[in-house]
Amino acid sequence: MDTSLADTWGLLGHGWAVDLLRQHIRGERLRHAYLFTGQRGVGRRTLALRFAQALNCPQPLAPAQPCRLCRTCKQIERMQYADLTIVQAEQEGGTLKIDQIRELQRHLSLTPYEGRYRLALLLRFEEAHPSAANALLKTLEEPPPRVILLLTAESAETLLPTVVSRCEVLRLRPLPPDSAAEGLQTGWGLPPDEARLLAHIANGRPGFALTLHQDAARLEQRTHWLDRLGELLPANRVERFAWAETTAKDKDTLQHLLLTWLSYWRDVMLAVSDPARTQTAAANLDRAAEIAALASRLDLPSAHRSVAALQRTLALLDKNVNARLALEVLMLDLPRLRLT
Repeated sequence: MDTSLADTWGLLGHGWAVDLLRQHIRGERLRHAYLFTGQRGVGRRTLALRFAQALNCPQPLAPAQPCRLCRTCKQIERMQYADLTIVQAEQEGGTLKIDQIRELQRHLSLTPYEGRYRLALLLRFEEAHPSAANALLKTLEEPPPRVILLLTAESAETLLPTVVSRCEVLRLRPLPPDSAAEGLQTGWGLPPDEARLLAHIANGRPGFALTLHQDAARLEQRTHWLDRLGELLPANRVERFAWAETTAKDKDTLQHLLLTWLSYWRDVMLAVSDPARTQTAAANLDRAAEIAALASRLDLPSAHRSVAALQRTLALLDKNVNARLALEVLMLDLPRLRLT
């Protein structure tokens, strides 16, 4: 592995966070709870697992430097370690329930089975039901000895302030796409063109870029969604509403589709306002020609309206409004024009 990656526990970026966590271990100043926030795919779960390895690795290469090769480190990597309890909603976008917190508390009352610490990793904690979040407060206020809680969430602002105030908060940010691309090449051997494209599509989120590299179906799905957008832009209202009716039935993929479209329209807005920056700041580099063609037909207010319409639709879907009606309104808001 590249030396710079080894220095950051094998992560791309977030060196400041690794340094902070190392200092806590070396100085025996561990907090009883840590909250890792940031966009999905930025590396918050990976950082939490590396921290868990550093805490419990029986043969570290140096203080607070896990070997990542021993049985303990490999089990933690797979989230199958006896002293690591994983708590999350049954599915992404679901609800983490109070019964899961109560079961976690029962586990945490036991002494560590083989490691120095008993750990709990609570993923996507923004999905916790308010009763579940309140139930966790008791453990946060009076943690059992040798127990450390690791929480991940998109933003501290989505959680109860009383939960956040009892955690050490590490806010992770995406990398500059060029830095992420370089790391994908040196750390994982991706070809330069693929690394650059994936780093931009992922907006500097290394975890998401690697997911796209490892899952060709995800990239194919993205291509299909963007092609469909191109077909809908010149379509009439009947065709657009027919698409809305069909697509609204597949709620599992709807949010991902709209986020893909939002990324595309942000590139259009960038191309309208500052075309010189598209090669360095745009996400959809493989769509540069059609984005430029679309931008040439729009002014900045028009491009901004499309971005705002997608953001509004995503917000409405989060509130469980009627998906079909939300998509029909979106279809009325998007401009009608051809890409070529």
